[in-house]
Amino acid sequence: IGAGMLVRSISYEHSPVPKHLAWMLHAGVMGAVIAPLTLLGGPLMIRAAWYTAGIVGGPSTVAMCAPSEKFLPPTSAFGAGLYSVAIYGGLVLFSMFLLYDTQKVVKKAETHPMYGVQKFDPINACMGIYMDTLNIFVRLVMILAGGGGSKRK
Repeated sequence: IGAGMLVRSISYEHSPVPKHLAWMLHAGVMGAVIAPLTLLGGPLMIRAAWYTAGIVGGPSTVAMCAPSEKFLPPTSAFGAGLYSVAIYGGLVLFSMFLLYDTQKVVKKAETHPMYGVQKFDPINACMGIYMDTLNIFVRLVMILAGGGGSKRK
């Protein structure tokens, strides 16, 4: 949490190098947090990484090309119902968050005034996408490791 707060607190306009260094620190901390998952084995982790790339790439493409501002309103019954589902629901949930966050970044980048008081900060804008991707990866590792409840003995 602290590394994420550090990234968001540094101005991109006035100091892009410290901003990138803070983002690298945040990425390193997040990597250390999920590093214990490597104990599940290399092939499983590689498969989860490929699945994550597909899941992140597909909805991101849809979100970037979608004409509407929001793909799924979080106030709908379906959006609220996803919170109660654990592993597979989490995967769907973070995929929907990815759609929403991607559209939010695209809209912000397109509508941000070029000569406004506050410049567009691409790193802060994309932190949600980064966290969505990590959550999708963790959910996929859990599913592939048999934590999804479908493992047969």
